[in-house]
Amino acid sequence: MISRLVKYYLHHFAVLAIFLLCANDSTAAERPTLHFDYGQGTPHDNAISQFMYFVPLISPEPVSVFTNVGNTQCARVISLERRTNGTTFSATCEFEFTGTGSQQNVFDYSEKIQRRKKEIQEGEPLKHQLKAINVSGTGSGSVEIEGTLSNGLPTINTVQLKFNRNGHASPVTIDLHDLAYRDEAIRSENEMQARVNSLTFHRTSGSPKMEVTLASIKRKDAGDGLWQSFIGGLKGATANLFLPPLKVEPEGQQAMLDFGLALATKKPDFTFPVAKRLKGSAPTKQ
Repeated sequence: MISRLVKYYLHHFAVLAIFLLCANDSTAAERPTLHFDYGQGTPHDNAISQFMYFVPLISPEPVSVFTNVGNTQCARVISLERRTNGTTFSATCEFEFTGTGSQQNVFDYSEKIQRRKKEIQEGEPLKHQLKAINVSGTGSGSVEIEGTLSNGLPTINTVQLKFNRNGHASPVTIDLHDLAYRDEAIRSENEMQARVNSLTFHRTSGSPKMEVTLASIKRKDAGDGLWQSFIGGLKGATANLFLPPLKVEPEGQQAMLDFGLALATKKPDFTFPVAKRLKGSAPTKQ
């Protein structure tokens, strides 16, 4: 009798173990891994969707990812410089975006609209909502990392992604819009586009936030002429004075701090956690 019970439980334990192993393998397959060569040896190019995977990680709203058909955009870390005085340290990793095409991370506000529907219908629009984060074409940037050392162990306190290294225009833009009740329906209006120079994440005990620095901001339908660019730059500089940090998810903030630690300690790769708010990805028809 005891032997049969032992066999019974061993059998079910084995089935459970196989199930969990398969589940873990499936989860791992959904977690992109970035590979770094730091400008040495064989170049490691990471698809732009892998490098920008932090977007659905930090977003409080569901995110869909779109790339144009035939997209060849890649990101590569090309150098690492580290400095320390024994108690604090900093590191600068330069990266570049190569290839052609564009990627767009689109935010879904359906759930938020349902929660705030009554307020919106009563005339209180949701202003300055982040509609999308876009990466178009090539670019040059850096990851600036700051931290402390305790018994030789590093702790990352700040990770800043800069997208305008060496004076190059940032390829990263964000689309903003208001969601208002018009003609018996909730509609998008007052659409703006801002060019992003940097995104900054700090270790904090409070609610996680992301600081955004803009190069320019203008109406989505504005042209790209010299005057429009000049006015957009002025508005961007003004917006930086009043733009509050954006709320981000705790697991996204931690992922970016872990990303900074991997770079600062010159790890050959880094695997993101699973982005629970990622709805899916697909090519566009462009």
